[in-house]
Formats: sequence, C-alpha cells, structure tokens
Amino acid sequence: MNYLITGGTGLIGSKICQRLQAAGHTVIVLSRSRNKVHQRCGLSAIAVTSLDEIGQNEQVDVVINLTGAPIADARWTKNRKQELKDSRIKQTEALIQWISQRQQKPGSLISGSAIGWYGDQGDRIVTEDSSYQDEFAHELCDQWEQAALKAEELGVRVCLVRTGLVLAPGAGFLQRMLLPFKLGLGGPISDGQQYMSWVHLEDICNLFIFLSKQQALHGVFNGTAPTPVTNAEFSRTLAQNLHRPAIMMVPACVLKLAFGEMSQLLLGGQRVLPEKARAAGFEFQYTDLNAALGDVLQ
Repeated sequence: MNYLITGGTGLIGSKICQRLQAAGHTVIVLSRSRNKVHQRCGLSAIAVTSLDEIGQNEQVDVVINLTGAPIADARWTKNRKQELKDSRIKQTEALIQWISQRQQKPGSLISGSAIGWYGDQGDRIVTEDSSYQDEFAHELCDQWEQAALKAEELGVRVCLVRTGLVLAPGAGFLQRMLLPFKLGLGGPISDGQQYMSWVHLEDICNLFIFLSKQQALHGVFNGTAPTPVTNAEFSRTLAQNLHRPAIMMVPACVLKLAFGEMSQLLLGGQRVLPEKARAAGFEFQYTDLNAALGDVLQ
C-alpha cells in the first residue's frame, strides 16, 4: 500500500515509517526538512515539504496523521497553547482540505490524539466510552479529533488513536526521568497515586499499522497497554531496573510553581484500558511494565 505520514520524523512516526518500508510499502513523509526525513525514516522514504508536491496521479491509500508540537516541552503560556493548537488543529484542517481536493481519495485516515482527552480521572477505569474532565488537554485533543473526523464527510474511514505515555529507548518522557533516577534522586510525584497509562513504542506503532489495514474498524481507540500503574508503582519499577532507590518524593506545590498549568499532566492521571483494540484482535507484546522497561533500558 501507499502511505502518507504527517509528523513522520517524530518518535512514533519515524518508527512506523521504518516498519512500513521494511514490509514493502511505499511511504511519503510530510516534513519541513527532507534531510530529517531521510535521517530518521530511511533513504527510501519519499520526503515532501508540501502536500501540493503529491500529484493527483500519485496513489495514497492510507494517511497516518501524527502532526503536533510536543505538549510537555515548554510551560503553557498563552502563546504556547496557541502553538500547540495550531500545530495539531490547523495542520489537520489543511490535511482534510487536501484530501477534499483529491480526485482519488485515500481510503483511511488514522489520526493521532492522546489520553489527555479524558482529563484527570483519578482511579476510575477509563475506556473509549468514558466521559472527560474539562481541562486544556481535553480541549486540545478534542478539537484535534474533531478536525480529523471531517474526513468522514468525504467518505474516508477515520480511526482516532488516543496514545498514552510512550516507553522508548533514548527518547520521550522516560528519557527525562532517567537522570534523577540514575542519581538516586527519583521517586513518586506528590502522593504517587495518580495513574500512568503507558505503552511500549513497538505496540503503539503496531496499533497504528493494524488499524490502517482493518477496513471495518473506525472511531476512537485507546493506545495504551492494558495494565496501567500508579505513579508510585512506576517509580518503584523504574528504580529497580536501574538498581537505585526511589525515595525522593516531589511535592505537588513544587511542580505547580515550576510548570504552572502544565503540572496537570504530572499530578493528574488516567487509568486507561484499550478495550476496543483488544476486542478487535490486536495483541500487545508488552503488558508487564517491568518487562517493557527492561527492554527499553537494555
């Protein structure tokens, strides 16, 4: 099949690109940098800097939409919030506009989102049918999803993947945690009872590819391992893998002072289960946190 991937040079996107090309698929990657595409996705990836470079006669069967600036890379000022929205919503709207102008439209759009859609849910079990808490993360993800769902009006099948915290070697949120934990300064955040819904990089990439091939599937899918853990348990397991203690608790007030509104991402939590993916027959390779961390930290 022929794939178009936006955000293809990111953590998840680059891995998906590599996996698809290894399976013999053609991959077009939209990015501002052709060099970055070839560095992260491989020399056989077709790099475009504008959707207009893709001709009407070039077949695109599936679009995987992963566009978006990292949500936790900077404090949520008014300008940063707008940047986060523009990088997701405006870019997705531009993608839908491009699809609408295609004579031969792609059959499927698999679009990224995040479990932040649910907001802070305490210890309640969250499935794809759960409601939400009205926070900025929900507002951001919901507008992103609504923009992607416009493709359905064009006859395109749409799946939305609400991704959890991705465990990956040398990247992502885990990389930021490693230094203090390696120094023996790691530990739970606040009381540590907030849930962390994690997923191994291999599994989330496989889920996107799985959904791209299952023509009968549509709607929201939680991209999380079926075994969420509390922050305290995550901290203990990470420390054990690093052979370090995990006794340094980070007070909530310190995080609120340092990160402002963005501290919601660390102090709140979601106990998310991937009910629809498992019901559809998707099998997670990593369901045990200790095994997942052991693989990533190897």
